[in-house]
Amino acid sequence: MSPQTVATDALRTFNAVVLVYFVLITLSYMIVTATSAAQVRAYFRRRSEASLRRLLHSPVAIPVSICVPAFNEALTIVDSIQAMLTLEYPQYEVVLANDGSTDETLAQLTGGFGLRRVDQPLRTEITTAPVRAVYRSRSHPNLVVIDKCNGGRADALNACINAASSPLICCVDADSIIEHDGLLAAVAPFADRPATTLAAGGIIRVANGCRIDRGHVTEVRLPRNPLAMFQTVEYLRAFLAARTGWSALNGLLIISGAFGVFRRGDVARADGFAADSIGEDFELCLRLHRRAREAGTPYRLEFVPDPVCWTEVPQRLRQLGGQRDRWHRGLIDTLWRHRGMIGNPRYGTVGTLALPFFVAFEFLGAFVETLGYVAITLSLVLGIVNWEFALAFLAVAVLAGLLLSVSAVLLEDLAFRRYGRLRDLLRLIAYGVLENLGYRQLITAYRMRGFCSYLRGNKTWGEIQRVGFGPADAPAAGAALAAERDV
Repeated sequence: MSPQTVATDALRTFNAVVLVYFVLITLSYMIVTATSAAQVRAYFRRRSEASLRRLLHSPVAIPVSICVPAFNEALTIVDSIQAMLTLEYPQYEVVLANDGSTDETLAQLTGGFGLRRVDQPLRTEITTAPVRAVYRSRSHPNLVVIDKCNGGRADALNACINAASSPLICCVDADSIIEHDGLLAAVAPFADRPATTLAAGGIIRVANGCRIDRGHVTEVRLPRNPLAMFQTVEYLRAFLAARTGWSALNGLLIISGAFGVFRRGDVARADGFAADSIGEDFELCLRLHRRAREAGTPYRLEFVPDPVCWTEVPQRLRQLGGQRDRWHRGLIDTLWRHRGMIGNPRYGTVGTLALPFFVAFEFLGAFVETLGYVAITLSLVLGIVNWEFALAFLAVAVLAGLLLSVSAVLLEDLAFRRYGRLRDLLRLIAYGVLENLGYRQLITAYRMRGFCSYLRGNKTWGEIQRVGFGPADAPAAGAALAAERDV
């Protein structure tokens, strides 16, 4: 058999394998999406506004420490913290760690909340970068600010955990906007199942384009920026149509660092967030799964679809690329750290379903898709396949993403109707279609770049740019700030 014949047969076989792969990934995600839809329906049957009101006024409501890592957040920090201080919850504190900011973050906090330095000893359960000072607010007794040397986001969260005085901690980003009853809903699983709930996470939505006044979303709007619109669809798919389903199977692998509630004692005993990880939220969740399974303790990590946290997403290609590069490096790093769990029945659904799913589709997906595009192009050039097969290949690839995106958009509309206008729904569906014709391929390229960055040992956090929240997507004059930080 000639080398040309071997190469031709190999290309044909690979094309068929990729085609089957796309069919399998579509079916797998649709099963998860269907599970999510059933879970959302069940959630609304058992959860009501009245039940949240009862929790709000309950004498046994569990106190919460909101932990906020902050690095160069001067632009929005006062409004963000002010909003956190007005949440509906019976007993909570806000603990913020200023992680060696080089801008006016600490000065803004001092002026906005009347900070005074206090001689407050902190726990040393979790090792962190040195703490320079601890401050308390004169106007808000439940606000604590830790000024520390830069150690990265995970290190700043660990400093907050050391200082937290409550049995529950809620980890949020400094630019996050939590809805007024979001903390109530996120804590509800701990009240409903106190013996088994280890952690709970809420849905993250895109704030770009919304009208925001003093840290509160006053009108929900879709972004005008195309990149932010694509990410709006992505976030609906990732949270509403995926994490809800995995939560129902007790296979939830990620509780977003932008809005997640944990038991402080469990996190401290697990040595906190891994300061040498760039996927610290993913890594901590896997560590909690692992410890509970190995100890034989009944437990749950839950995703709650209702509590909403709004966050700003990148609006420029450079920042989007850096973010996705970092996310993929974090995925690879965490999967490697916990490789012994993959396919291992000892770890239940996490070991036998969730982790193999992530390896096959989240990690390998970028490789298979990239090689598939290359292989089908070569096959067309060499005349190995005809245009009909090539179009069928592309149709399956596009249909896979289209079904998942549109399903997530429709699930959001049926369950929550945050985007109540018909034109908003149509825009979301249109972007769900369009993302398969360029944006998806761009994200795949960023993930491939992330793999190469991981092999080079890159552990940088990347560039972060805040433009500030407001009624429009355009940045306020002089508002942009960028920072490079290591984790």
